[in-house]
Amino acid sequence: MNKIVFIIPNMTGGGTERVISLLSGEYVKRGIPVAIMQFAGYEHAYELDERVEDFAISRQSKGNPLIWGGRILKMRSYFKKNPGCHIFAFSVMGAVFSVIATFGMKRRLLVAERNSPDSCNVKKLRNWAYRHADVITFQTEDGIPYFPPDIAKKAVVIPNPIDADLPARYTGERAKKIVTVGRLHSQKNQALLLSAFADFKKRRTDYQLHIYGEGELEEKLKNLAKELGIDKDVVWHGFSKQVKEEIVDSRMFVLSSDFEGISNSMLEALAMGIPTISTDCPIGGARVYMEEGVSGLLVPVKDRRALAEAMLRVAEDDALAERLSLGGAKLKDKYSTGSIAARFLEATGIHA
Repeated sequence: MNKIVFIIPNMTGGGTERVISLLSGEYVKRGIPVAIMQFAGYEHAYELDERVEDFAISRQSKGNPLIWGGRILKMRSYFKKNPGCHIFAFSVMGAVFSVIATFGMKRRLLVAERNSPDSCNVKKLRNWAYRHADVITFQTEDGIPYFPPDIAKKAVVIPNPIDADLPARYTGERAKKIVTVGRLHSQKNQALLLSAFADFKKRRTDYQLHIYGEGELEEKLKNLAKELGIDKDVVWHGFSKQVKEEIVDSRMFVLSSDFEGISNSMLEALAMGIPTISTDCPIGGARVYMEEGVSGLLVPVKDRRALAEAMLRVAEDDALAERLSLGGAKLKDKYSTGSIAARFLEATGIHA
C-alpha cells in the first residue's frame, strides 16, 4: 500500500500538529505506512506511534533561499525513493515545496488549509501551489469562497478529529478557573482576554485566569496583566503535555482569537465538557461546532465587554454552565479520530 507522507514545518504544540499526531496513529493502526516530514526544525510536543516514520530535513530558513533549495532537493530525493506516495501537506509552504520537489513525478497531493485563508501573506504563491494539488481540504465551508473557482472546485470539507482518550467530563464542583490554551500570538488575542478578565474581576474576585502556551508575546502580555492590576490572579503555565488533565475541572474555557481555522484546544475543551466561550471569528470554526447557548457561547471578535459579560454568565449561572458542559461533551463521539481519518482517505482515494 502506498505511503502517506505528512508535510509540516515542525511538530510543536499547535493544533495542526495535534491533528497530524492523531491521524498518523490511526493510519498505522490500519496498516497504512506513514511518514512525517518536518521541513523547518525538529521538535516533538506530542507522542507518536512508534511505527510512524518521523524525520526532519532542515532547520528554520528565515527566508534563506539556500536553505529552501536544500529542502527541495532532500524532498525530491525522498519522493524518488517512495514513488507513488500520497502527500498530505498541512501548511502553505509545505504545499509549495511539495509541488516544486515533485515536478515531473507521479504523485497525489492533498493540501489541508488550516487557517483563515485571508491571513496568508503569500496568496499568489499559495494559489499557484494549490492549483497543482489534487484535493484541498477545508475545516469549514466558510473558507472555500476565499479562493478562485479553479481552486474551490477541488474543495472537500473535513472537520478536525477529537482524541478518544480525552479525560472524561468532570462531574464534581468545578474549580474557579478560567482557562485558555494556545500560542501567545497576536492571532489568539490573549490581550482581549486579559482585558475582559480585568472587567470580570470587578464582579468576581474569586477567580483566576490560567494561560497555557508559549510565544513571542509572553512578556508583552505579562506586562499588560500588571498594567491591568490582575497579575496576581493570572497563572502562566507555558506548554504542558498534561494540559487536558490540568484543565478538565475548570469552570470555563475561553478562546479570544481574531481568526481561526478550527481551534483544536477549543474543540477538545468542548469535548471534555468544559463550558466554553469563543469569539465568533472567521472562518467560522467555532460556529460550526457550537450551538449558541446549548454547547457554547459565541461573542463578537475584539468585543471586550461582550466577552466579560459571557464569562460572568457562566460563572454565575450553574444551570447554564451544566447545559454547556453536557452539550459540548456530545462532540466527542461525533468527530472521532477514526471517522475523520476515513474521510481523508476517501478524499484521496486511498483504500485501507
